[in-house]
Amino acid sequence: MVIDMNDSAVGTIAQLRAFLEGTPSVAFAPLADDDARHAHIASVVRRFGYARLGKSDKGVVLRYLAHTSGYSRAQLSRLVARVLEGAPLGKRYRTPAHAFARRYTSADVDLLVMVDRAHGCLSGPATVHLLRRAWHVHADARFERLAQLSCSHLYNLRKTRQYQAARVSFTKTRPVLNPIGERRAPNPRGQVGFIRIDSVHQGDQDGTKGVYHINAVDILTQWEVVACCE
Repeated sequence: MVIDMNDSAVGTIAQLRAFLEGTPSVAFAPLADDDARHAHIASVVRRFGYARLGKSDKGVVLRYLAHTSGYSRAQLSRLVARVLEGAPLGKRYRTPAHAFARRYTSADVDLLVMVDRAHGCLSGPATVHLLRRAWHVHADARFERLAQLSCSHLYNLRKTRQYQAARVSFTKTRPVLNPIGERRAPNPRGQVGFIRIDSVHQGDQDGTKGVYHINAVDILTQWEVVACCE
């Protein structure tokens, strides 16, 4: 059940104290909308004249706001201070008007893909050496920016979606045309020599490969051999 609370009739500190004393075990779910919570805080601060209150009464107001808004005491202290300064309570950060320009373009990523295809995706230092030679030795203007590429950022470019889409390819597993084996219950027909083999892997520990336990049993005679191998 969801209940919307209207506290406009609460106008004295005594009423706030009575509210807090009467609802110690009531859990309030604050609004998900920050703007609505900010408007509630500003309304309470102005209604009770927070700036003129004593220290004890200010504590009551902050307890009430913490109870109804979901903000911590430190957050409320900062928000109340901004209300008293006349500053808006909206988010103060925003997307910068002039974001940082990308140093390496999509064309550079395409060139890196071309180099990796031609040389088989070499290690970082080897690839960086090839990119620098393309510009400094062969004067290929396409590699002017990539000639300044570091090994660490080379791996960053290889992780981009553009690079992965151009380099990574997936092939569906082809079904086996010829049957390799058939899984069914053994039928020895009264003859010895039909061996059933069960294997269990002990498991790995601390990077050390565990052993395999192999149990071979003759279906008819129940003659059994147990062995281990790595």
